[in-house]
Amino acid sequence: MGRTRFRGGPEGPVTRRQLLSAVGITGGAGALYYAMGALGLTLTATAGSSAYHAPRQSELARGKRVVIIGAGIAGLACAYELRKAGYNCVLLEARARPGGRVWTVRDGTVETDLDGNKQVARFAPGQYMDAGATRISQNMVTLDYCRELGVPIQVFTTQNANCYYFAEGVGPLSGKAIRHRTGKADLYGYVAELLAKATSQGALDQYLTDQDQEMLLEFLSDWGDIDTTSDGKKEGGWKYSGSPRRGYVEPPGAGERSGRVGDPYPLSDLLRARLGFRFSDEFDYDEAMPLFQPIGGMDRIVRALVDAIGAHRITYEAPVRSIRTTGTGVEVVFDSPDGKPRRELADYCICTVPPQILKDIPANFSKAVREALRAPTPVSAGKMGLQYRRRWWEEDDRIYGGVTYTNLDLTLVEYPSWGYQGDRGIIHGYYNFNDEAERYGNMPPAERLTRALQQLERIHGAKVRTELESSFSVAWQKTRYSQGGWVSWQGGDPVGPREGDPQFARLLKPDGKVYFAGDYLSHLIGWQAGAFLSAREVVTDLHTRVLATG
Repeated sequence: MGRTRFRGGPEGPVTRRQLLSAVGITGGAGALYYAMGALGLTLTATAGSSAYHAPRQSELARGKRVVIIGAGIAGLACAYELRKAGYNCVLLEARARPGGRVWTVRDGTVETDLDGNKQVARFAPGQYMDAGATRISQNMVTLDYCRELGVPIQVFTTQNANCYYFAEGVGPLSGKAIRHRTGKADLYGYVAELLAKATSQGALDQYLTDQDQEMLLEFLSDWGDIDTTSDGKKEGGWKYSGSPRRGYVEPPGAGERSGRVGDPYPLSDLLRARLGFRFSDEFDYDEAMPLFQPIGGMDRIVRALVDAIGAHRITYEAPVRSIRTTGTGVEVVFDSPDGKPRRELADYCICTVPPQILKDIPANFSKAVREALRAPTPVSAGKMGLQYRRRWWEEDDRIYGGVTYTNLDLTLVEYPSWGYQGDRGIIHGYYNFNDEAERYGNMPPAERLTRALQQLERIHGAKVRTELESSFSVAWQKTRYSQGGWVSWQGGDPVGPREGDPQFARLLKPDGKVYFAGDYLSHLIGWQAGAFLSAREVVTDLHTRVLATG
C-alpha cells in the first residue's frame, strides 16, 4: 500500500499512518473508524454501516503473521476472512480433524471420551449423524457463507404435525403418544372457544370496539375451527367439538368413506400435560421454519472453509501448552503430532479455544482476562445416532423429518430431513441437555443405548429394538477439547450474557496482541452463526489496528 502524504505543520507532511494513530489516540475507536472510512480503508461500505465487508488486500496485512488457535468454525472463519487481505495465517488444532463442535460422524469415525470410552461408528455408506450443529436458521449469516463457499443446502424440518408429544406423570394423558397436530388443534380450539365466549358476553367491551370484536370473533372461528352457528351467550355457543385439523381416527377414503374425527382431549388434561409449552418454537427467531442444512452433512461447511484456506495451513493433533505475549508479538507453545513441543511466533494471535479449557492453559493474560474466562459455565449436551435397516418412522408413523418432544430424559427425538424413502436411516434417539445429558454421559455407551431404547420403545414400540443396526453416542461434556456443548454466562438458561456484563465485555477486546473469538462471545451462543459473527468482529478489529499502526 502506498504512503499518501497530507499537508502537515512545521515538522513537515504527515503520513496516513501517523494521521490515523493521532485520530485513534484523541478520538477513540469510533473516530478512528470514521477517519479510515474517509480514506477508503475500512471493512464496511460506508462509515457507520453495520454491513460487513471482507478486509481489502493490503501490503501491511501481507507482512503480518497470525496464529489462530482452534480450527472450529470461529477459527476457520477468522483465517478465511484474514486471508482475503493477505495475512499469513496458521492454525493449530488439538483434534485430528477440523470443525470443533461441527462434527459429522460417518462410518469409521473413532472417538475416545474423557472417561476412556472408545466408540467406532458402524454406519452404512452414505449414512451419517451430525453430532453437534444440525440446523441453520434462514436469519443467520451461516447461509451467506454457504452461498459464498458453494455449499448446497436443503430444508431441515423441526416442526412436523405428524410428530409426537410424549409425557409421563402429567395426569390422564401420561404415556400417550399424541400427534403435534392433535394437541395443537385441541388447545387452539379450546382457547378460541373461551375467548369467543368472553367476547360475545361483553367481557372485552372496555378493550375493543364493537367492530373490533366482530373481527376478533371472525378470526377466532377460523383460528380455532370452532362452531359459529349459535349465539355465544347461549349454552353451546362458540363451541369447539373437534376438527379434522387434529387428524382422523378413521382416515378419509374412497366412496362414502368420509373419515371420522375423534373426540378432543379435555382441556384440563391438555394443560396438565403442558403440551402447549412447545408451540412457541414455531415463532422463535432461531427456530422458525424453514430451517436448513448442508446437503451431505454439516461438515460440508467445514470442508469448504478448509479448502478455501488451504489445508496446509492447519496443524492437527497440536494441543496448545502455553500462550505468551512478548515484546514483538505472541509466542504459542504446542505439542506437535509427534509429541514433541514446538513453538509458533506471530505478530498476533486469535484464540478460539472454549473458555472452560482456555482458562487452564498457562498464559500471561491480564488478571481481568483470567477472571473473565472463569465466568461462563459449560452446558452439558448429549446426542445418540441410531441406524435402522428400514425407515419405520416414515413407513409406519408417516413422519418425514421433525422432532418428537418428551419429558423423558431423551428430551428430543429427531427424525432425518434427508434420504426420504431410502433403505436405511439414522434418527437421533435422544438429544438432551443439562441433568439429562449428565445422566447419559456418565454411562458407558452400551448402557446409554440400553436406556435410550427402553425410553424410545414407550413411544414407538418394539421396532426401535428389532430394526436397529448400529449406534453412536456423544456426551459433549466428556468430549476432549470441548468439555461442553456450549456455555452459559448466567449459569443456566438463558445462556447469553446479561446486559453490561463486564466479563463478557472484557473478552470482546484483545489482551495485548491476543484476540478471543467464538460463539460464546456472541448473542447466538451454541450456533455456528455466533462463531461466524464473532470471527467477523475480531477480523474487523485486528485489520483496523494493523492499518492504523502497522
